[in-house]
Amino acid sequence: MKTIAYYISDYGYGHASRSIAVIRKLLKDPKVLIIVCHSFALSFIKESLHSNRVSYRTIKTDVGYFLEKDSIHPDKVRLFEEYINFVANWDLKVVQEQDFLKLNHIDLVVSDISPLPFEAAQRIGIPSIGLSNFTWYTAYHDLIDDGELKPYKEAYQKMTHFYSLAGSNENWNVPTNHYGFFSREVDLLEVQRIRNAINPNDDQHVIFLGLGMKIDVGSLEQLPIWDSPDCVFIVSSNVEVDRSNVFQIPSNYLESQNFIATSDLVISKAGWGMMGEAISANVPLLILNRPSMKEDQNTINYLKRHLLCETIEWDHFETYQVDPTIINHRKKELRQNNFYHNDEAAKIAADILEIIK
Repeated sequence: MKTIAYYISDYGYGHASRSIAVIRKLLKDPKVLIIVCHSFALSFIKESLHSNRVSYRTIKTDVGYFLEKDSIHPDKVRLFEEYINFVANWDLKVVQEQDFLKLNHIDLVVSDISPLPFEAAQRIGIPSIGLSNFTWYTAYHDLIDDGELKPYKEAYQKMTHFYSLAGSNENWNVPTNHYGFFSREVDLLEVQRIRNAINPNDDQHVIFLGLGMKIDVGSLEQLPIWDSPDCVFIVSSNVEVDRSNVFQIPSNYLESQNFIATSDLVISKAGWGMMGEAISANVPLLILNRPSMKEDQNTINYLKRHLLCETIEWDHFETYQVDPTIINHRKKELRQNNFYHNDEAAKIAADILEIIK
C-alpha cells in the first residue's frame, strides 16, 4: 500500500470539489491510502468520498481571501492580519507537519495548494506535488508586501513537482505537467430530473448565478437581474432570494456540477472549480470581472484566448438583465470552438501514481 497526504486549501469549496474529482480517480487503484488534510469543507469532502481507504485530519491549511462587506473584492487589511497570524509560528508548523508525515509513513504529498507541507516533505525526502492554477504566494502579490510573503515563497520553492492547471502563470523551476479544466463527473439522469423540476415546460432560460459560498452580498435580492424575461435562476444554498423564479441548491446537495450542467448560462466570478464544471458540460460563461484578483485575471485570460467566456464588470452587473442573445451567441461559439475535453482528472491521478510506483 502507498499512502498519500492530500492537503486541500481552506478557501471556499472550489479546491475541495476539484480535489474530490482527483481523489475519486486515485481510489480506483486498490493499493492507495489517502489522508485528507483540511478543515473548512471537511464534512462536504467526507460525505463525497465513500471509502475506508480515506482518513481525515482536521488542520487549518491556509487563510485564503477575505472580502469587503457586500462586495466581491478583497479586504486587504483583514487579509494581512490573518496572514501574519498564520505565519507567525511558521517554523513550528513545519516541524509539526514533519512529525505527521513521519508518523504516518507518507509516501507522497499532494497539495492544492496549501504551502504548509512542502518544506516538511523536503526535510525527510518525500516527493511533493503542488496541484493548482495558482499559488497563494502569487495570489497575494498585489495584496501583501512581497517581503512579508517570504515564508510562502520559500515553501513553494520546495515542491518537487508542479501540476499546472488551466490558466496558471506559475513558474517554480521544478518538473511541471500541464492540464486543462476538469470537474467531478456529471450524472445525466440527474441533470434531466433537475431540469424537469425547475423548467418543466422547457420554455425558460436556466441561469446559474454563482458568486461562491464565501461571498455575502447583502443587496442581492434588489438586483434587476431576477426580473430578466423568460429566465429561471439557480443559486447556491447561501443565497437568500425569495422569488418564484429562483431555486436554491439544497444545502445538503453534494454534486453541484449537475446543477451547472442543467444551465443554459453560468454567471459567476472566475473561480476555477466552477469554470471547470461549466466548461466540462459545455455551458456558456459570463464572468464577473475582479481586476484586483490576480488568480481571476489569469483564468479569464486563458478562457478568452480559447473563446470560452465573456466578462462583465460589477458596476454593470448591478443593473444587468440577461439578454438571450448572449446565450445563443456563446453556445454557437462553443460549438464552433469545439473545445476538446480529455478526462484530465484521470490523467492527473495516473501521473500522481507514477511518482510512487
